Amino acid sequence: MITVRERPITSWLPITKKEVEQRGWEQLDVILISGDAYVDHPSFGTAVIGRIIESEGFKIGIIPQPNWRDDLRDFKKMGKPKYFFGVTAGCMDSMVNHYTANKRLRSNDSYTPGGEAGFRPDYATTVYTKILKEIYPDVPVLIGGIEASLRRVTHYDYWKDQLMPTILEDSGADMLVYGMGEQPLRDILRMVKSGTPLSEVRNVNQIAYLDDMPVTAHEKWETVELSSHEICLEDKMKYASNFKIVEVESNKWQANRILQKVGDKTLVINPPFKTMDEEEMDKSFDLPYTRMPHPKYKNRGPIPAYEMIKFSVNMHRGCFGGCSFCTISAHQGKFVASRSEESIMKEVKQITEHPEFKGYISDLGGPSANMYRMKGKDEAICARCQAPSCINPVICSNLDTSHKPLTNIYKKVDALPEIKKAFVGSGVRYDLLVDDFNKNNQDGNHDEYMEQLVTRHVSGRLKVAPEHTSDATLKIMRKPGFKYFRKFKEKYDKIQEKHGLNQPLIPYFISSHPGCEEQDMANLAAETKDLGFRLEQVQDFTPTPMTVAEVIYYTGVHPYTLQPVHTAKTKEEKQIQNNYFFWYKNEFKSWIRERLTKLKRPDLAQQLLGDVNPNPKKKDGPRKDYTTYKRKW
Repeated sequence: MITVRERPITSWLPITKKEVEQRGWEQLDVILISGDAYVDHPSFGTAVIGRIIESEGFKIGIIPQPNWRDDLRDFKKMGKPKYFFGVTAGCMDSMVNHYTANKRLRSNDSYTPGGEAGFRPDYATTVYTKILKEIYPDVPVLIGGIEASLRRVTHYDYWKDQLMPTILEDSGADMLVYGMGEQPLRDILRMVKSGTPLSEVRNVNQIAYLDDMPVTAHEKWETVELSSHEICLEDKMKYASNFKIVEVESNKWQANRILQKVGDKTLVINPPFKTMDEEEMDKSFDLPYTRMPHPKYKNRGPIPAYEMIKFSVNMHRGCFGGCSFCTISAHQGKFVASRSEESIMKEVKQITEHPEFKGYISDLGGPSANMYRMKGKDEAICARCQAPSCINPVICSNLDTSHKPLTNIYKKVDALPEIKKAFVGSGVRYDLLVDDFNKNNQDGNHDEYMEQLVTRHVSGRLKVAPEHTSDATLKIMRKPGFKYFRKFKEKYDKIQEKHGLNQPLIPYFISSHPGCEEQDMANLAAETKDLGFRLEQVQDFTPTPMTVAEVIYYTGVHPYTLQPVHTAKTKEEKQIQNNYFFWYKNEFKSWIRERLTKLKRPDLAQQLLGDVNPNPKKKDGPRKDYTTYKRKW
């Protein structure tokens, strides 16, 4: 593979007026505005969307991280597109990108050169769209990406602490594409090329729009109506009930169209496309990416998110776990979409040709590392299913969870002479590998996979996410009981002992999740101590839009039962729960003993701290803030 400097600038999609002119173009058909720096790689949504637009024969340009504070020249530099502007906040919701769970401003941004913060606004999709509508009121704006997708309907915003309407209302955008955008985008592009204005595109799956006129029945889709935004503002129970409808429809193979009144307008959300098949996935991943950041950034420092994934391979999308706090299934879908083995091996080969490649693949993974090619045995049963999870509270008897296809890929990658090691950096869904939980091991596929994983693909330590130890909290999280993590650890340790390895498990846990009481956190600390862990990789719960946990946080009830659920909400309550993670630090010990004495749990104090206060004269309380680590998945 040739280096960045040796490649012609036309290898990348144009991001400056000069690059547009070098291609001999007078006017662009579509212009994308993105909150991320432009990295031409299939792990970055703007690159994928840009390459798809290019593949459909359109003249496409990208304006990455435009300055929204000055005279707005960045928004004007490429002129007016022929068809529409596309807007995305980037690979993350801009508020999650900017703020910690305690609403403290982050000091870095992984999607910006040098990791420098401050190159995108809060609520970036809305800010960018409003600017475009002010400058070019006659040009349609199509919004998409995670921020738009998860805010497509009335949602609670943790950072403003208020209920907000669909982002279409706030931003003034003409249309929204939700979820993974390849399928609806191709249909939209073909329609506008044939002469249909974007404002008249209405019968495409997986889009949303606001209609000023009464919405009538649809010839193809059944329709379900939500409580209006205004009713939700008055009644939290109506908002909770709305969420259940939205999640159920999102998880259906054949969903209904959703309507919601927003003032004197009607929000229309068309049903999603069926999950992409291998051919469609390959078509998206096999586009002519340079797999590198645009040369413009070469003197501004590395882009951390790119550095993390440049030697990794994303083998599938979607997640059937349905965890209450996670947005993966809400955006990528419950059903797993997998690439072909040929496409994956082709990408591995491309990586080996990278000028900086030293023989190490950093990740063969996906949203969860070990869900590749897993799907329903009888898809007719899947077509009737509306459950939010395929593995909670038990594994669906129709789900094929064989790890053989994944093990085979690992072995084929290992066999390449250019590969020294291929690691699995994504989190492993450990419950799929515990025989007591997942009975699909008659052919020994779990054991074969774990042997291959532990002996060949762990880079020093393995990430797993039990999330909690309390059965009550785990039930709300839609996660299996902690006993299954114990069984997985036993199995993992036996393989390590057999091969003389020392690769620690790194378990992730969440504090302050809905349903978690203070005593639950003390128990978590005690149970993990018994297993030999001193936790560092911890995370305080953040309510993100379009999740069960966010609805519970805002309404105080579970959206499926409407029964009350306790949630730590104040800064003090959240800090108290988080402190228990660090029982082994001297500055926390006296404080923990006092808290557990008040809770009448001297047994837990004994378990965590022993009989004697090691420093009875020391009266320092816990530090007020402790850095938490953000996960990759």
